Amino acid sequence: MNQEWVLCHQQQRVRTLTLNRPEVRNALSNDCLEQLVWQLEQADSDDGTGAIVITGSSRCFAAGADLKELQQQTVARAMTDRRPQLWQRLNNINKPLIAAVNGYALGAGCELALACDLVICGETARFGLPEVTLGLIPGAGGTQRLIRSVGKSLACQMVLTGEAIDAQRAQQAGLVSEVCTDALTVERAEQIAQRISEFSLLALRAAKAALKTAQETALSQGLLAERQQFVALAGTVDRQEGIAAFLEKRKPNFKGS
Repeated sequence: MNQEWVLCHQQQRVRTLTLNRPEVRNALSNDCLEQLVWQLEQADSDDGTGAIVITGSSRCFAAGADLKELQQQTVARAMTDRRPQLWQRLNNINKPLIAAVNGYALGAGCELALACDLVICGETARFGLPEVTLGLIPGAGGTQRLIRSVGKSLACQMVLTGEAIDAQRAQQAGLVSEVCTDALTVERAEQIAQRISEFSLLALRAAKAALKTAQETALSQGLLAERQQFVALAGTVDRQEGIAAFLEKRKPNFKGS
């Protein structure tokens, strides 16, 4: 992997990863996805990083998988492809992930946005899963995450027609948390990431784990998992510091312990 397909920038406790394959509209080839996952894992293990922003260019977040790779793929190759393992490693990232989306987020690009914890997008952003137009279906969680984000009817319409939705529809449906002007998308995502990064890493990890459980299990299991995370935090130094700082009307100094 000699190409630098993922650029990394750190400011304070926020790490921003920028997809950098403009010649193919940031198509997520296996090698590009592996670079992204590697960078995410480095950020996840760095105590100096509290939150991570993933973005693309001003015109395109990511336009899907690499079709030239898919064209060469046989059934046997599909069964042994490393791609599912790469997506699983991405799903295992413990720190908050924020997608800053401008332009098109299609196919694997949309799936990448869906795999993040929250999405900030520009006014001209568009989200879609057009795989059916190529004789395919989404293969990196698109059908499963989209229906959990926007509901059955809209998810079916998007997947079965291959048609994209605009930023306003995405926000109304719950896929996106905020829409802003294109020029401010990354800045706004980094502002949110900076606020998040000021909190206890232990609390953030527990909160993210509880939220993921809510999407993947029944309510009773989710409530149990939430309580377990709550109890686990009771013995941390950060919890004591947070409460003390509130009572003393000062800013907490979290140590991640």
